[in-house]
Amino acid sequence: MKKAFSLFLILSLFWNAYPQITRADDASTAKKPLNAPAKIVEESYCGKKIADPYRYMENLEDPFVRQWLIAQAEYARSIIEKIPGRTSLIEKMQDFDSRKAAKVYNLVITDNDWYFYLKRTPADETGKLYYRKGFQGTESLLFDPSDFSKNSQKKYAVSNISPTDDGSKVAVSVAADGSEDDIVLIMDVKAGRFYPEKIDRCRFASPSWLPDGSAFLYNRLQKSGKHDTDIQKNSKVYLHEVGSDPSLDREVFSRATNPEMNIKPEDIPSVHYDKDSKHLYAFVHNVDRRLTVFYAPVSELGMEKISWKPLLKPENNIHDFAVTEKDLYLYTPEKAPNFKVLKTSLFHPDIDHAETVIPENPDAVLTSFNLTSNGIYYTLSKNGVEVEFFHKKFNRKKAKKLQLPFPAGTIHLSTKGFKFPDVWVVISGWSSDYKRYRYDEASKSFVYETLSSAAEYPEYDDLVVQEIMVPSHDGVKVPLSLIYKKGLNKNSRNPVLFYGYGAYGKSLRPFFNPPFLLWAYKGGILAVAHVRGGGEMGDAWHKAGMKTTKFNTWQDLISCAEYVIDKKYTAPSHIAINSASAGGILVGKAMTERPDLFAAVIPQVGAMNPLRGEETPNGPVNTPEFGTLNDPVECRALIAMDPYLSIRKGVTYPAALVTAGINDPRVIAWQPAKFAAHLQAASVSGKPVLFYTDFQSGHGIGNTKTKQFETLADVLSFAFWQTGHPEFQPEHSSREN
Repeated sequence: MKKAFSLFLILSLFWNAYPQITRADDASTAKKPLNAPAKIVEESYCGKKIADPYRYMENLEDPFVRQWLIAQAEYARSIIEKIPGRTSLIEKMQDFDSRKAAKVYNLVITDNDWYFYLKRTPADETGKLYYRKGFQGTESLLFDPSDFSKNSQKKYAVSNISPTDDGSKVAVSVAADGSEDDIVLIMDVKAGRFYPEKIDRCRFASPSWLPDGSAFLYNRLQKSGKHDTDIQKNSKVYLHEVGSDPSLDREVFSRATNPEMNIKPEDIPSVHYDKDSKHLYAFVHNVDRRLTVFYAPVSELGMEKISWKPLLKPENNIHDFAVTEKDLYLYTPEKAPNFKVLKTSLFHPDIDHAETVIPENPDAVLTSFNLTSNGIYYTLSKNGVEVEFFHKKFNRKKAKKLQLPFPAGTIHLSTKGFKFPDVWVVISGWSSDYKRYRYDEASKSFVYETLSSAAEYPEYDDLVVQEIMVPSHDGVKVPLSLIYKKGLNKNSRNPVLFYGYGAYGKSLRPFFNPPFLLWAYKGGILAVAHVRGGGEMGDAWHKAGMKTTKFNTWQDLISCAEYVIDKKYTAPSHIAINSASAGGILVGKAMTERPDLFAAVIPQVGAMNPLRGEETPNGPVNTPEFGTLNDPVECRALIAMDPYLSIRKGVTYPAALVTAGINDPRVIAWQPAKFAAHLQAASVSGKPVLFYTDFQSGHGIGNTKTKQFETLADVLSFAFWQTGHPEFQPEHSSREN
C-alpha cells in the first residue's frame, strides 16, 4: 500500500490555505454604493449579549442583499482596475507563464508504471488529463474539461484523478465555477471513451477502486440546495459498479448503516480499499487531525452488512498511517510533539507497546514518511523552512541523511508502496523552482525526472531570503521569512506584504511562485509569518493557536509586524497583510486589535464571523479546530476570535479589500459580506473598504489561469497602492476612495 492515508486526503474537505479571488464583469464607471443599513439583532451567547447589525445578510437569496453584493462588486472592480501598474503585473505574469512550455501537476503513478496527470500549456486555461507509460513514454491526451463545458455557460475543471491499479480505467472528477460539487466520470483508457453514467453530488469523492477494476467506493452528498445549511450533513459511502445506474448503488458506510459508530451528521465518511492487506479502511473525517478508522476484509463487501472492527480512535492520537501485508506504521505526536513513527501488528495492534522505528527529533519536525521495498524514507523540517531527507533500512537502527540536489525548504515525498523500490521527491524553495527527482538507491544518486518544462527567471537571481526568529507577545519565538531584492535599503519606507495562515496545523512551507514574487521584484518585502495554529514547529505549535489559544495566532503576526518596523525595514504606513479562508481570522483580528499598525488588510474568502460558523454548511465539521457554541469556554473563545464582532465605530481602520465567492462551499459568502458592511460603516479613516463577490466562482479552487493572474494582480496592486509604491498611485490619489 502507498504511504499513509495522508491528511492531504481530507484537507480538501475544509478551509483551504491558498484560495484565489476572481474577477467579475468590467464595471469601469460604477458609482460608489451606499453603506448597507444596520438592523441590529441581539442574541445571548454563553451568557453574553451580542449585537449583530448585519444578521439579515445571512440570507443570500434576499433581493436587497443580492443587489448590494452586485453593487459592491461593480464598484470594487471599477476602483481596482484603474490602479496604475495592475495591467503591467498581469502582463508580467503572462510572460512568466509563456516561458514554461508545460506545467504538470496532480501526478498519479500506477503499480505497472502508468502515469496519469494534468498538464497546462500557455494556451490552456485549465489542466487537461494526459497519460503515458513510464516517465519516457509517449504522451496521450485523455480528457479536456473544456469539452465538458461546450454546451454550458459553466466552466469546468478537473479536481481529482483516480486510475485503477492497472491503468485500464480512470475516474475523473470535474466541478464547475469553483463549486467543488464534483461530477465523477469513468473512462475506459484504452478505448478513449467514457462510460454512460455520471455521478453528481460528489464533493468529497476520491474514488477507491476494487482489485479487478469493476467497481469503486465513493462519498456522495444528499440532494439539497446550494446554500442549504445541512448540505454537507449525512453524506454516505456507496459502491458503484462500472456501467450501472448510480441510483442503484449500494450504500456501504454511513451514519444510517452504522449507527453503532456514533458518526455525527457533519462527519465525512469515506472507505479506501488496500490491495496489499486485502482490507477495507473506513474513515470518519472532520478537522480533528486524530484519525478515526475502522477496517474489515474486502470479502465482507459480499455480505449484507460489513462487520467493521475499530483500528484507530481519537484517543490513540494517530495523525497518519501506512500498512503492509501485516504491519501497521503509525505517525503520531503522542509524547513526541515533533512526531515519531511506530510499528505494530496490523491484525493485532498494540499501540501502547508499539516499536519506535523513527524516534522524535527534538530539533526538527518529522513531516512525512513513506514505505518502499528498500526501507523507510522520511523528511525533517526545521522551523518549517529548512527540510532534510533521510533513508532508514528496515534492518538498521540508524537512518542515513541523503544530500539533496540543492538546498530545499519543501519536499513532497512519494512512493509506489512497500513492494517497490521507487521513491520520488519534488523539492523547492522561496527562490528555487519545483524540480522532481527519482532517488536511485543503487547508485545513491538523484535522477532528474521533472515532467514540467524548465524555465528561467533571471528576475529573481538576486533575491535575498532571511529566516528570522521573532519574539512574540509572550516571549515565544516565531519563524518569519523575509524575501526581497539584494541591496535593499533599511530606510523604513519599503512596502511590506505579510502573508500568514495559522490553522489546522498546516505549515506554510517555502513555495516558488514567480507571479507572487513580483512583490519583491518591484522592490517590496514579502514577509511570511509562520504563526501559531500552523504546524511549522510541530503539534504543540498547532495547539497553541486553536480554540482557546487562538489569540496567539494574530498576536504572532502583530509581533512580526512590530519587528520589521523596529528594525527599520518599513513603517506602519507601508505594511499590508493578506490571508485567505481560515486566515481571515488572522488578518481580521490583527487589524481590529492594532489598526494603527497596517496600511491595508486583504482577507480573501475569509472566515470573518466564526461565532456564526456553525450556522454555515461547512461550519460544524470545523468545530474541532475553532470550538463550538455548546461549550461555554469555547463559545467565549469564538467571540474573542471573531473579526466581525471586533469592529468598533469611529476607529481609523486601514484600507481593505474583502472578497467572497458566491459558490463557495467552505466559507459562505455572507461571512465576508457582513465584515465588509460593518467595516464600511465603522471606519473613519476615509480609506477605501472594497468588497468584491465573484458570482462565477467559489473558494478559488478550479479557477482558470487568467482568473488566477487577475486575482493576484488585484491583491498586489491594491497592496502596492495603499503602501505607497509610486508605480501604483492613481493620479491625485491620497490612497482614499
